[in-house]
Amino acid sequence: MTEIAVKKQRGDGQITGLAGEFFVAAELLKLGLQTSVTFGNAKAIDLFAFNPKSKRTFTIQVKALRDRNNYFLIDSTKVIAEHEYVFVILNPPGTPVQYFILSGNVLVNEADRFGKGFRDPKIPGIHPRDLKEFENKWSGFLDGTE
Repeated sequence: MTEIAVKKQRGDGQITGLAGEFFVAAELLKLGLQTSVTFGNAKAIDLFAFNPKSKRTFTIQVKALRDRNNYFLIDSTKVIAEHEYVFVILNPPGTPVQYFILSGNVLVNEADRFGKGFRDPKIPGIHPRDLKEFENKWSGFLDGTE
């Protein structure tokens, strides 16, 4: 009898990305920021957020994973210093979503902090373990208005 290998089904990347964007939008709304999703209309921007207290506007790029065993795919040469980046691990249903928040400025100027994979010329990415210090750092969006 011939045994057939069953390939593990991959999650749909578009669904994962959209779920990440909605989770981040919800958190920003909870913080009191006016937030809108671009739905792919602005290629390099996933969300716009406005803090009415500080009058500051944010352009946000979201990177999402279903679990922490993979790398967030992000090309270090395409990071925009003026944008905010939110890395999201969706986790299985019933397990809280994890967020890692940092500015593009940190990614651009301190790239070595994020492992050698971040500068990989073929498949660049950042492993979640290299973002631990940025977990739940929403304070940058509040800009002293807490």
